[in-house]
Amino acid sequence: MSLFQPKFITFDCYGTLINFEMAPAATALYQDRVPAGKMRAFTDAFAAYRLDEVLGAWKPYEQVVDNAIRRACRRMGVEYREGDGKAIYDQVPTWGPHPDTSAGLAKVAKEFPLVGLTNAANVQIPHNIERIGVPFHAVYTAEQAQAYKPQMKAFEYLLGQLNCNPEDILHVSSSFRYDLMTAHDMGIKNKVWVNRGHEPANPYYGYTEIRDIGGLAAVVGL
Repeated sequence: MSLFQPKFITFDCYGTLINFEMAPAATALYQDRVPAGKMRAFTDAFAAYRLDEVLGAWKPYEQVVDNAIRRACRRMGVEYREGDGKAIYDQVPTWGPHPDTSAGLAKVAKEFPLVGLTNAANVQIPHNIERIGVPFHAVYTAEQAQAYKPQMKAFEYLLGQLNCNPEDILHVSSSFRYDLMTAHDMGIKNKVWVNRGHEPANPYYGYTEIRDIGGLAAVVGL
């Protein structure tokens, strides 16, 4: 893959570039309602329901978060208080990049257009991207695509907006379930997995593994 020169390098944003703090946000909000020994199970359920919520027809991301936390509370027998979902949702624009993101992207931004594909709302992601401090060619949202990853429709929207084919891009993500599995099914052969410890390796899906964004330059021969 080091010889591949993509027309665009496309990225998952939250978790891959941006420090995804959904579990810490839920932990802080529910620490008076969930025993410490059950908090990991609670935040894991919250994460699982968020994935389930994005598999259907598009709805605002605030509803995704709120529905998921309601369902996690119901499953775990925890009190849900009106406004809990919005309190978590409102924190999203405040999240900044991983420590390796800005310098790693700066290495490749001069040679390749950078493009984000995110499940964020339109009003959220500009604040996160601004904190990275590296110029992006474009950032496309689930709200624009009217579909969330891992749905193919989100990737189809990306390719349509860029007017390119699956073989023209290099897609970078820390998640198999949200990105790399669908990218594989879409025929995107050139993929990078950023191993941030979110999910176990799955070599079937064909990717180059890097530990952080600092390793991306070597993948494209820089």
